[in-house]
Amino acid sequence: MRLRLLKIERSGTGGGLFDGTQIWFGRDNDGKVDAPLAPLCMIGPNGSGKSQFLQLIAEIFQAAWHAHAPGEERRSANDAVLFDLEYIIRPPQSENYETVRLVRALKGKKPGPIELFRADGKSIKAGEAAFRQFLPTLIIGYTSGDNETLSLPFLASRSGYAQDVAKAAREVDAKAVPDNRLMLIDYSTNLEVLFSNLILGSAPVREELLRHARLGDLASCRCIVRLAHSAVPKIPKKKRVSSRKGIQLTDELETIIANLQRTATCWYVDDKTETYTFDFLITEATRQAFAHFWSDAFSLYRSLHKLALLNDLAIPRPARKRFDKAVKERRFASRLPEPQQEDMVFSFEEVRFWPELRRSDPVDYVSLSDGEHQQALILGTYAMIVDTNAIFLLDEPESHFNPKWRVEFVQQLLKMVGNRGNQEFLLTTHAPFVPSDMPRDQVMIFSRDEETGKFAVNDPKIETFGTTFDRILESCFGIRPPNSHIAEKEIEKLLKSDDVTEIEEGFKDLGPSIGKALLADHLRKLKKQA
Repeated sequence: MRLRLLKIERSGTGGGLFDGTQIWFGRDNDGKVDAPLAPLCMIGPNGSGKSQFLQLIAEIFQAAWHAHAPGEERRSANDAVLFDLEYIIRPPQSENYETVRLVRALKGKKPGPIELFRADGKSIKAGEAAFRQFLPTLIIGYTSGDNETLSLPFLASRSGYAQDVAKAAREVDAKAVPDNRLMLIDYSTNLEVLFSNLILGSAPVREELLRHARLGDLASCRCIVRLAHSAVPKIPKKKRVSSRKGIQLTDELETIIANLQRTATCWYVDDKTETYTFDFLITEATRQAFAHFWSDAFSLYRSLHKLALLNDLAIPRPARKRFDKAVKERRFASRLPEPQQEDMVFSFEEVRFWPELRRSDPVDYVSLSDGEHQQALILGTYAMIVDTNAIFLLDEPESHFNPKWRVEFVQQLLKMVGNRGNQEFLLTTHAPFVPSDMPRDQVMIFSRDEETGKFAVNDPKIETFGTTFDRILESCFGIRPPNSHIAEKEIEKLLKSDDVTEIEEGFKDLGPSIGKALLADHLRKLKKQA
């Protein structure tokens, strides 16, 4: 799918920053639908609205899915947003793309129902069978830190799933709980993504994920499922529908645990606390065993993540109620706390990798740098999610990379494309590295007037593809020359000086730059005059 045009009457987020704005997403007249990857890069200073904009996109589609199928997207974090969003999408089992509009307008004094309009003007209301065919299948959000803004709709979605599992598991016929449509990928999901890719990902994907960390392969790991420890709510005996003392599970989750037992190299159960310990020694036989129960890396990730979502049940009830209230009141500083490691329902432990040449003992996962963790998470997530109509909303996905990795980031994504349709991919950045690998119609410059607070999105005034970093910094941030402020002021002072000795001494301390070249010319003229 490709986003084309968003008109916002009322955003209900960002303090009204986007109210009354219209944003064009570029990429030629056809949205480059023939390209599987044509990412949009949103660049601009802190506070210009980039993260809030990604959040708004997530909330619009969350509201649409919640209105259509509340069993698949259980909550809407923003019921106030009024919008008209145009995008191109190819419905499942169709060979043709359609341009549609997803709309919610005022009805009287209140927000009306969400409707979808096809190119012929016919409308489809949420709840009608055809409605889902024109929605993104998955909305994947990523934040490089504790970004409460972008995380909010995804955390609301996550907490709704855990509550539904707890409710469904108390029924005699404990059926599977449908998957969420919103998926939050952050540091807490890192090992789920990495493990799934290194077990069932293709060999090229596995090699690429480990290459930059100079690692050979996954050596071993342990995962633990705790169902009846002190942090989780107790179920009275008369209300239990199974023999479990702690968290009641659906048949689907019971099957996942049983399959982990079947694939583990060895395992142990503490019946008193209903704690399962699974140890995996990774060999090709281990991968074959997993492949018997899971079709690909994403299906394995989904299973592991469903267990991880139950960690919300280990969060004290007052904290969950406080978060629910914060969502309703649009307070963004609130976040569901993470349980301590020993209180988690599901967690990975003791994850070890072989060094690249296997000349030493396995190294532990925690020895990897933040950049290595982040790269494995971003590339692994993109590699395993190939749904044609998925949409990725990534907030600073290369923030922990070194400059070399940042330069290579878009190239690395292209290596992971594989066999997929034209997914939508939006990312934010503060650096010039990513825009330099994209044409200007895929770069959006966000700005916010400091005096009026007015929000704006503009196209670059220069062609960004192949442009040097200093030109992009000048065009997007107004930084000219591309020096630090201390060095810039020192150069300015020396350029105004007529003291040859002072200039020569200062000249020695400067590294190569345009400013140094100007200073050399100034010094030459002074000596010529003398």
